[in-house]
Amino acid sequence: MADTNLYQEYPIVTLIRIILCFILPPLAVFLTVGIRFHFWLNILLTLLGVLPGMIHALWVVARKTDRAD
Repeated sequence: MADTNLYQEYPIVTLIRIILCFILPPLAVFLTVGIRFHFWLNILLTLLGVLPGMIHALWVVARKTDRAD
């Protein structure tokens, strides 16, 4: 995927996604992994409570940024 080098070249992208984790957690996850399992899980967690959704979104963004395959 062409988006993988985006993390290394533009750290502002990661910062924007981290900020989105607090404002709209599902959007941050969607922009990180697309419509996959973690996106739907984050929607469920956000509906159950905003804090679990935020924590999960931060985890997904940090994990994807850390890998940067």
